[in-house]
Amino acid sequence: MAPAALVAPPAPPRVVGPETRRITRPTNKIPKFLIDEACITNKESFDPEKHVNFQPPSKIYTMKEIGLEGHGISPNAVSEPFPLFTEGAIKQIRAEVFSESVLESCQYSSTFVKNMVRGMGPVRAPFTYDAWYCPEVLARISEVAGIELVPVFDFDIGNVNISVNDPSSTKGPDGSKCDNLSAFAWHYDSFPFVCVTMLSDCTEMIGGETMIKNGNGETMKVRGPTMGTAVVMQGRYIEHQALKALGGRERISMVTAFRPKSPFVKDEIILTGVRGTSDLSELYSQYSMYRLEVLEERIRAHMKKERKREDAKRPFDVDNTKRFLMEQKEFLESMLEEIV
Repeated sequence: MAPAALVAPPAPPRVVGPETRRITRPTNKIPKFLIDEACITNKESFDPEKHVNFQPPSKIYTMKEIGLEGHGISPNAVSEPFPLFTEGAIKQIRAEVFSESVLESCQYSSTFVKNMVRGMGPVRAPFTYDAWYCPEVLARISEVAGIELVPVFDFDIGNVNISVNDPSSTKGPDGSKCDNLSAFAWHYDSFPFVCVTMLSDCTEMIGGETMIKNGNGETMKVRGPTMGTAVVMQGRYIEHQALKALGGRERISMVTAFRPKSPFVKDEIILTGVRGTSDLSELYSQYSMYRLEVLEERIRAHMKKERKREDAKRPFDVDNTKRFLMEQKEFLESMLEEIV
């Protein structure tokens, strides 16, 4: 009987990023009331016992359920919103987001998002960075994702999308009820997983769901998060869009990007979606560092296997070695395509 043919994994989807090609600062200023209300006198250090409020999501949709089995790096696709941080934690995060040092240096604008804060860094935002690097938080995010994850790199910890609404408006521009107006175009993310955490009180909001496209082209809605809750999604492999949220005063969400902790899981991260809204020196430095660390771990593991093979007096495996080298060649070539 002939051996079964190996089926190549599906190619990763093409990512279309914003048209913004260089750093652009927002022209619409953040309202003073947001800055004033975010000020706190009692700044705290992150404490998981005090600031984590995790409860498992009521539902985690699988890639098989949405018609994308075999795609991506995990069988899990997207979660329903689940509690993650306490109200006290959200207040500390907001205080860092709207601090003077962050607003001076970390505001960006693109054709996708008019006002965002990114690249705050651990010096300007120690509470936020300690939260996302906390082992308990990482364990919970990994549990929901179905694979062990770590933040992709510092620049994409805590990307904050800021929208200030007209609280009296619950209708679209044409006066119709606003059920499916999109806040973003259909897109794929640059990173394997994202965790979207809500920093606003959504009590009076209408909409704000995430629409995802199934493998057969049909769409489904996933409920949007409320303050302190989060949604985990394998956004690199799922086409999705955020729907507008109307009513209420503001909608402020924090998006943190994740990658697999293991260096042996396929890595299809690209920078298309973030290059135009980043300090390129920081972005390329952090991207290169983590990729080279992944390459180093892979080479060390291969060297260990080779030493064991020699000790056991087994013959050199030409095919396996060429396969390994070709994989690393493709890995390096993908880096060359991203550093432009």
